Amino acid sequence: MNSMIRGGTRWKRFAVVMVPSVAATAAIGVALSQGALAASFSVSGQSFKVTADSLDGDGFVQYGAIDSGKTGAHPVAVVGMKSATINNLCQSVVVPVPVFGDVSMKLSAGADKNNPVEAKTLYIDADDLKADATFKNIDIGVAAGDAKKGPGISAGDAGKADPNSFAQQADSVHFEHVQQRAWATTAGTFKLSGLKMSVKKGKHECY
Repeated sequence: MNSMIRGGTRWKRFAVVMVPSVAATAAIGVALSQGALAASFSVSGQSFKVTADSLDGDGFVQYGAIDSGKTGAHPVAVVGMKSATINNLCQSVVVPVPVFGDVSMKLSAGADKNNPVEAKTLYIDADDLKADATFKNIDIGVAAGDAKKGPGISAGDAGKADPNSFAQQADSVHFEHVQQRAWATTAGTFKLSGLKMSVKKGKHECY
């Protein structure tokens, strides 16, 4: 079964039925250690923005969780994917610096369609998304702990995600025209082809 969802969705409350998010965020810097991160961590007090022209992924799962951070708790929709390829990825974060003002850090990679960004065992904690999306063999309303098509609940979400709560899964996903706000990303491996990073004074975001 194919399912098509177009347009934008904004999660204003955690109780709203989740629309499948997009696995298009990258950790600033380098690829993480092999295998999904097992340890939970406290998120920073800042979210970051991500855009991508397209994303193709295999093994998709989405469930709800709470990210604990320096500025309190953040309800998020967690997306897990066994593998993903991303074209023209951009990630930005604006950091307020006392006296100096805002400083923007922007990362881009995968601009060459022949050398996209590649990720394995990817998890993204997001609370805002706009995209066009196509899902293959999607199951909506499965228990999070019983979702088997994707990588399952992240070990880092132990105690933060209810295995009996609402979840979605699909054999594969395709996203286009992605705009997303996220709080955290973890991955087993992350290959950033054509990586570029810039740091500038002021606000210079991906969108």
